[in-house]
Amino acid sequence: MSAFNEERVLSVHHWTDTLFTFTTTRDQSLRFSNGHFTMIGLRVNDKPLLRAYSIVSPNHDEHLEFLSIKVQDGPLTSRLQHIKVGDTVIVGRKPTGTLLVDYLLPGKRLYLLSTGTGLAPFMSIIRDPATYEQFEQVVLVHGVRQVNELAYQDLIVNELPKHEFLGEMISKQLLYYPTVTREAYRNTGRVTDLIESGKLMADLNLPALDPVEDRVMICGSPGMLKDLKRMLEERGFKEGNTVRQGDFVIERAFAEQ
Repeated sequence: MSAFNEERVLSVHHWTDTLFTFTTTRDQSLRFSNGHFTMIGLRVNDKPLLRAYSIVSPNHDEHLEFLSIKVQDGPLTSRLQHIKVGDTVIVGRKPTGTLLVDYLLPGKRLYLLSTGTGLAPFMSIIRDPATYEQFEQVVLVHGVRQVNELAYQDLIVNELPKHEFLGEMISKQLLYYPTVTREAYRNTGRVTDLIESGKLMADLNLPALDPVEDRVMICGSPGMLKDLKRMLEERGFKEGNTVRQGDFVIERAFAEQ
């Protein structure tokens, strides 16, 4: 059996000149947990050109959704950004990753800390009923450079609270904190600085980060991952992985594409 499925593009949405979303069909045999990534790509000269992408859509959806940057000279995204409805993309059959609630110890509050396209896995996690059954509060933080890069903001703020099945849980338990670094906005500053200064917690009326109550997932730029890992460990948090539960987990699978 092939390691990949060929899926048809169902929709493409360009958020900015450097950021886009697309959806595809989903083979019925594909199974994944919310927070997983898989390899996706295109055939170039009859060879698969692949990169790791988190799955935006929750595992109960019939389609797959992905969020991608556009790197003009990137081997894959220089081509992927031009896909149209009806085109074919390759999707790996073995999703994996460390951003699963199963890899965290029980806690009261779950922080989902992201920058840029690092938001992608958290879009599936905030649409998983199990997330709200496991944690009293879910805090989604998304840091970007410009306001128009706040992908899925309308979905998070306006649509999900009205969702037929998840709406009540999301309305009561999800806190969304978008922040921008290069434009005026209601929240400004880097995610790391907002945590270090305590402003993030003050704005949301939450206590300081505490390894007794809080659990953290991190997905974003390499610099942000390194800084947040250090900050959490200084506060007594211990990292979890696929074999040992911890207070925080990090996804390290991504690079420029």
